[in-house]
Amino acid sequence: MCGALPAAGQEAVPAAMPALADTAAASTIRSITVTGNQRLEAQTILSYLRLRVGQQYDRAVLDQALKDLAATELFKDFQITDNNGALTIQVTENPVINRVILEGNKRLKDDKIRPEIKLAPRQIFTRSKVRADVARIIELYKRQGRFAATVEPKMVSLDQNRVDVVFEINEGPKSKVRHIEIIGNQKFSDKELLGEMATKESRFMTILSSNTSYDPDRLAYDQQKLRLFYLTNGYADFRVISAVAELTTNKQDFIITYVVEEGERYKFGDVDVQSEIRDFQPEMLKKLLPMKKDGWYDAKLVEDTVESLSETAGLFGYAFADINPEFRRNPDDRTMAITFNVGESPRTYVERIDVNGNTLTHDKVVRREFRLNEGDAFNSFGVKRTENRINSLGYFQENLSIERKGGSAPDRIILETNVEEKPTGELSLSAGYSSTENMLLQASIRQRNFRGLGQQLQASVSYSSYSKSIELGFTEPYLFDRNISIGGSVYRRDLNSYNLIDNDRQTTFEQVTTGAQVNVGVPLTEYMSLFGRYTLNFDDVALDKDTYYFGDECDPLVAGRYLCDAIGKRTTSLVGFTLAYDDRDNRLRPTRGQSASISQDFAGLGGDVEYARTRLAATKHFNLGSGFIVNASAEGGYIHPFGNGSSSSGDKVLLTDRFFLGEPQMRGFDIRGVGPRVLRYSSVDISDPSNPVLDTSSGTTTDDALGGRAYYQGRLEMDIPLGTGAKELGLRPSIFLDTGAVFGLRKPTLTALADFRDPSDGLTKYLCRDASAGTTQFATQSTGSDGTPSGTYSVCPSGFSALAPFEERYYGNSWMPRVAVGVGVNWNSPFGPFRIDFAYALRKEEGDDTKRFSFNVGTQF
Repeated sequence: MCGALPAAGQEAVPAAMPALADTAAASTIRSITVTGNQRLEAQTILSYLRLRVGQQYDRAVLDQALKDLAATELFKDFQITDNNGALTIQVTENPVINRVILEGNKRLKDDKIRPEIKLAPRQIFTRSKVRADVARIIELYKRQGRFAATVEPKMVSLDQNRVDVVFEINEGPKSKVRHIEIIGNQKFSDKELLGEMATKESRFMTILSSNTSYDPDRLAYDQQKLRLFYLTNGYADFRVISAVAELTTNKQDFIITYVVEEGERYKFGDVDVQSEIRDFQPEMLKKLLPMKKDGWYDAKLVEDTVESLSETAGLFGYAFADINPEFRRNPDDRTMAITFNVGESPRTYVERIDVNGNTLTHDKVVRREFRLNEGDAFNSFGVKRTENRINSLGYFQENLSIERKGGSAPDRIILETNVEEKPTGELSLSAGYSSTENMLLQASIRQRNFRGLGQQLQASVSYSSYSKSIELGFTEPYLFDRNISIGGSVYRRDLNSYNLIDNDRQTTFEQVTTGAQVNVGVPLTEYMSLFGRYTLNFDDVALDKDTYYFGDECDPLVAGRYLCDAIGKRTTSLVGFTLAYDDRDNRLRPTRGQSASISQDFAGLGGDVEYARTRLAATKHFNLGSGFIVNASAEGGYIHPFGNGSSSSGDKVLLTDRFFLGEPQMRGFDIRGVGPRVLRYSSVDISDPSNPVLDTSSGTTTDDALGGRAYYQGRLEMDIPLGTGAKELGLRPSIFLDTGAVFGLRKPTLTALADFRDPSDGLTKYLCRDASAGTTQFATQSTGSDGTPSGTYSVCPSGFSALAPFEERYYGNSWMPRVAVGVGVNWNSPFGPFRIDFAYALRKEEGDDTKRFSFNVGTQF
């Protein structure tokens, strides 16, 4: 049996109270009998009443007894009958709750609702508890913006006076903000003011935003945003008279109405500084104030000035400097004069440093990032620098701040660091597709805070169509608790290089590198560090013998002399250093600051190759405000071989040691699409063998990138903030300009049509080659049906293969900059990080390979 129960706001019908038997004005209770009780003892029921045998009673006494029974909420029905002083209390007990069932809830799961409701199994069922729980559930949905949600409680009767309570929930749609009306604004349009608010009107363009739902807290926040907007634009008297949110009759939409009073616009009057601190010279500070007389009044500028003066006081050791701006409003000429009063305060010293919230990370890992020690004079710059260093660790939630608390004396301060640890271990299996490497598979495990000591331990395996790698690494940032980092890694990397034949990738050489690296780093100053490293690599570069070999040797006519010179096994012993400067506010996601480095590596301390490689790099980050971040970077490098002479291909620096440039470092160009390259044109007409014709506009073309000894690259990129909805989706668009070049390579020896000219008669012919015997000869002329020679010289003897005439040309060895512009979007999608770029090459050199579209996507599971 199932029955509906009264919902919240509805009155339950009280249990029927039958008319009492006629009672004398004052009678005596002779006996009291309780009937109908099942679980409750009679004495327990009587304990709730003030009726006793021998007591005088009348109708008022019995009425009070009924009220007392109702107040217990233990009975769904009860009555008292009187038989000349023999009272009989007949009760029907409320049932016991067997189960509480939630139905229809999809947006709010059971684990979110059950902690908020009071009904539970084995409790006594009462209608008042049901009404209270209905109200709680509806309130939960209101917090989610679902004001149309309804809850209908039902009771299913069971045997033994038990019931199941069922809450049937109709969640309804999310209540949106249909319209925001602003009344009283004359100086600024509705569009301008709506742009300042967090709450947005429900439109097609805001379909992905969560800020279109009604939120009372957001309504209060928007009032503060409006006030701040007007105050920063000079309207010192602005106020919000009222803000009303009205729910439509269908409970699906809200209409919000703001009534504002803008007031008059003020300018700055006289601006002065008065200081009671002897280290603060008012005249000097006055010159540093950003606001000037007759400029429009800006409350945010005043607030920033107070903060700036506080920070300046902190540099002198005054942690609790009292900066009090005194305003003098003149409504006649609408000016606001301000005097910044710097109150007297003692110079402060760090009494204690507290670190709280770190359950895994050792205290020393956090404390060693502090730029202040206990007992030092307080310095606000040191505190800010400490915050940046701790945030850069990546072990804790972002936006950490160090609180300043009073110590045991007025000149003592306690620095309290409350951290909230976040997971630093990463275990991922990813798969995806890249426009440069096709199918991508990767598995990696990394712990950036191993054992809570700040150590980094990592292992990774990756596979794609053109590369495979496995790597193990470990880094200790503080060796023996000293500010010396040491780390190392061992790895094996298989790279299948490729060229482009009519824009189709064809594998060329395979490079297998097995090696290890050890590095050591020491800080020289707060922002400058020196790193040393030693690398030992064993390289094996090979070509497909069936394709590129003639006999037992690499065939330069098929592979090119530049590829033939690259093959072989060699050992590279490399020692190097990096001198780095970095004062960015955050190394993971910088918004301001700069970094610069110079690196040099010297090969030749043993091994088979000898060269010196130098690189320079610098970055600069500008925070323009409102979410606009500009990132500028530049880098360049040069590699110089030791010894004299060159290889047969023209350059002593091996192909595998050179610099390459293109996607993804330089967008707008294909991978290794910039710089020196050899294009092999195979479309040759030798119908007239004495005058062969080369067609460079059609036919099969092979494109081999050779790299260069020198390169430079520059990038200018600006992150563009989007609305709240896009930000919640993890979208970060940007516009960029990339420029760079690879050059400095000696021209290799090339194959020309003249190499296919038979010296005996001067005619251009096919080459006939016998790979097993390692012999070549020129082809003979094909014959007609009558046996007379006709057609081209393309006939080879049995067992010989024919090689058609071709010509190689050298392009791209120019220092002139290539330039590309474009737009890109980073998206932290549910499938993993996604990056897409559209770029256009404004300037290129002949032979460069351009590319307008590129993307990379992966997934984690």
